[in-house]
Amino acid sequence: MPLQVRSVPADVPEVDALLDAYLDEREATFPSAQGTYSRKRTPAAEFEPPNGVFVVAYDEVGGTSVALGCGGLRRIPDDDGDVRFEVKHVYVSPAGRGRGVATAVMDALERAAREFGATSVVLDTNDSLVAAGAMYRGRGYQRVEPFNDNPNATAWYRLPVR
Repeated sequence: MPLQVRSVPADVPEVDALLDAYLDEREATFPSAQGTYSRKRTPAAEFEPPNGVFVVAYDEVGGTSVALGCGGLRRIPDDDGDVRFEVKHVYVSPAGRGRGVATAVMDALERAAREFGATSVVLDTNDSLVAAGAMYRGRGYQRVEPFNDNPNATAWYRLPVR
């Protein structure tokens, strides 16, 4: 079975496991010069259609469906007519890295944003996540001024989708 990305409730066990691993990894690798990592999960209710979605990428391993990565999308306030949806919690487990999981997750989130009527998709990240920043820029995201006060972020991006 090839990689499959499915919409799931953001509070199912495999999402909890992936997000716990994500937060643990970010906390362990957060640049000490930037202070202490703030562990924060977006409430599951913010990822419910039509104002959001949460997706998990699965692959078949030994006859079992294994969750390899995830990401969420939520509506945030419009900005001067720009209907914005924000990408949150994109994470790929070590077993899924280098296999196109992040690309598949981002494809699903951007497609959902268009279906929900977004005019842009925004996200924040930390410059220490070099591969993530390169992926976002490679997808056409442009760096913008901060649109939130995330203490973990050092870079904010926007992609027009309409």
